[in-house]
Amino acid sequence: MPLLLQLDSSADTRDSRSRALTATFADAWRALGPDHEVRVRDLHRDPVPHLADAAMHWPERMRPADVVVPEDADALQRELIDELLAADVLLIGAPLYNYSVPSSLKAWIDHVHVPGMTAAGFGTEAQPLAGRPAVVVSSRGGAYDPGTPTADWDHAAPALRIILESAFGMDLTIVTTSLTLAETFPREPDRRDRARAEFAAARDEAVALARRLGA
Repeated sequence: MPLLLQLDSSADTRDSRSRALTATFADAWRALGPDHEVRVRDLHRDPVPHLADAAMHWPERMRPADVVVPEDADALQRELIDELLAADVLLIGAPLYNYSVPSSLKAWIDHVHVPGMTAAGFGTEAQPLAGRPAVVVSSRGGAYDPGTPTADWDHAAPALRIILESAFGMDLTIVTTSLTLAETFPREPDRRDRARAEFAAARDEAVALARRLGA
């Protein structure tokens, strides 16, 4: 039974482009058959708290002996990691907030990125997620075109690439749609046209990816 783990982190629950695209992907996944399951975790509506203790950055065997992590915090971290490890495909909606990932998504990352458990470290090269597909839907309010002053202002995609691709060893695809604020704060008509064209292309890419990864 192929399992898709869908994470949404946008604070916009009405018009979010990242939510629209993760929903498109999930719908295409479900359409592949009744055995294609989707587990949805909404990190905005049901936020993951910040780490209760710095020791949670490390696996239990590496934590200082005098540190006691609260039981509920430890249980939640185990739940999040087990949920991730159980997924055949990971889907993340990651809107660009102040040039980085939403804090809700960062809190999730802090819980599941554990060297020696989910990522290599402490003398082990174990990467239990190595080779599994991960899809990040990156929605950006502005444009970050090469050669422009804002070309390197997107710090979300590079960070997610380091975590998912380098640390976890996952097979990462990033689906990007830009100028998502063009409809809200209209400027030149060509920006609105480009925004709509990019969103349509991203939607088609999401469907194609779901069909390919769920086949």
